[in-house]
Amino acid sequence: MPPRRRRDPGRVAREVQENLVPAGNAIDVINRAIDVLLPHVPAAIWCGVVVDPATLLDTGGEHRSGFPASVMPRLFEIEHGEQDDVDSLRRLVRRAEPASALSASTAGQLHTSKYYRDILRPLDLADELRVLLRDGGRTWGLLVMCREEGTAGYSAQDVEIAAAVAVPAAAALRKSLLTGGVDGGTVPDAPGVAVVNRDHSMAALSPTAQHWLDRLAENHEPGRTPHAVSAIVSHARAGEPGAIARSRARTRDGGWVTLHAWHTSETGQTTISIGPALPGELAALILDAYPFTAREREITQLVLLGRSTAEIAAALYVSTHTVQDHLKAVFDKTGVRSRRDLVADVFFQHYLPQLASARLTTDGRLLTQ
Repeated sequence: MPPRRRRDPGRVAREVQENLVPAGNAIDVINRAIDVLLPHVPAAIWCGVVVDPATLLDTGGEHRSGFPASVMPRLFEIEHGEQDDVDSLRRLVRRAEPASALSASTAGQLHTSKYYRDILRPLDLADELRVLLRDGGRTWGLLVMCREEGTAGYSAQDVEIAAAVAVPAAAALRKSLLTGGVDGGTVPDAPGVAVVNRDHSMAALSPTAQHWLDRLAENHEPGRTPHAVSAIVSHARAGEPGAIARSRARTRDGGWVTLHAWHTSETGQTTISIGPALPGELAALILDAYPFTAREREITQLVLLGRSTAEIAAALYVSTHTVQDHLKAVFDKTGVRSRRDLVADVFFQHYLPQLASARLTTDGRLLTQ
């Protein structure tokens, strides 16, 4: 790969930010960020993963230019089961830097990484660059870019460019989770069940489960087990038989589903329940999606519970003036002007538990009629 002239990370970051202004859903955000990044940091294959910030499990994304299906069971086992490789997602989130090249993390000794040995090398791939999409202290996604064996590895400048892209891309991905949420029709009111084999193929799939899987915000090759399913299967298998793993995933039309998985040691199969997320399950995720400080989040929760300024001040042992100052910051961040607007926006747009009396679909979304 011929050397390129010095690239300006700030310019690339601005280009990404401008390109993401009209982006809507999470897949759009990932594709537009990659479109800007690839000319500056080339890759042979790439994928963009959306993760549940509470569990760090894959919940969708863009995978059509990513890894083949043959390596995915082992990849998810390393990533979500063993969790101990040098650049695993759970190690990356503990670092200050948002981007990391496997060649640098292994000090040039790629063979010391089992991820390289088991995933990259069999595919004639060498170096991998991971870009953590982190905003507001929470991780919302991950970009993964790989280069072929025999080409130059990712340089320090490549990592610097990718790190600059991470900031605007993460903010856009977080904001994409706050769009939509209004349903114009009806949806099934119950979860479906799927049974997954050791190799992550489907052993059984109910029609209702198929309905929910088809709604996941994930692009992949037809016929493949969704990555959101493979991720939670690997996570469940790493635990005790019968222990339940849980994750949440965004749907293409702005709704949410919850996945529960548990495995049986006798058969080696994993059972998954997938269905509409209950309003209460989404409260923490939606509040995390706004860039609130810890204190702003506390005050927002109390406002949503109907507490007055005086009651909030007493509960948090602060003055009423301090509460008002925090509320002003909350209003600015949510784009509202009053408590009433805040309740309308967060409650009615994002389905908190107190919505029981509203006219909702069975997955907690407002009916348009």
